[in-house]
Amino acid sequence: MDEKETLHHYLRVRRENLPGKLEGLGGYDVRRPLTPTGTNLLGLVKHVASMELGYFGEVFGRPSGRHLPWFDDDASPDADLWATADESREDIVGLHLFAAAHTDATIEALPLDSPGVVPWWPEERRDVTLHQILVHMLAETSQHLGHADILRELIDRTAGQRPGDPNLTSRSTEDWATHRAAIEAAAREASGRTQEGAARSDA
Repeated sequence: MDEKETLHHYLRVRRENLPGKLEGLGGYDVRRPLTPTGTNLLGLVKHVASMELGYFGEVFGRPSGRHLPWFDDDASPDADLWATADESREDIVGLHLFAAAHTDATIEALPLDSPGVVPWWPEERRDVTLHQILVHMLAETSQHLGHADILRELIDRTAGQRPGDPNLTSRSTEDWATHRAAIEAAAREASGRTQEGAARSDA
């Protein structure tokens, strides 16, 4: 594979893994906020799809024609990061598939050095290339896939990119509990040593 094919391949893999984090979950679990800032699984899929449509559409003069109301001037902040009750899972997964197809068409049509302009970036760095945006979206998608990994584990302890993921050590539930307990014990011991050292330095 050449450089563009390599970057495109990794973007496709990360992008395809993201909606997979919704599989097997009910409507509440895919939507519910699991961090103090409201991070949720369906919102991550919505956000990444929305970003792809902007970065591989408007930036390169290839608008998708898809209206995203959560970016309207009167939309609430961060409206692209969660799903309203009126937005179905099917709608958002469908948007994700639509954005993926639009992105792929842009990447396939343009060389890596194709120029683009990101109007929502500071003026001094708005001028970009397809290569830069491919790297940017690969990083962003990977970051949000990592968020989704953790959220899914918090919901039902499902971990890894897929069943039997070779990157995840194979352990029973009991073995994972033992592993976690060892990490907890090490953290407490290290914290105790730090506090003891601070007390000595203050003496």
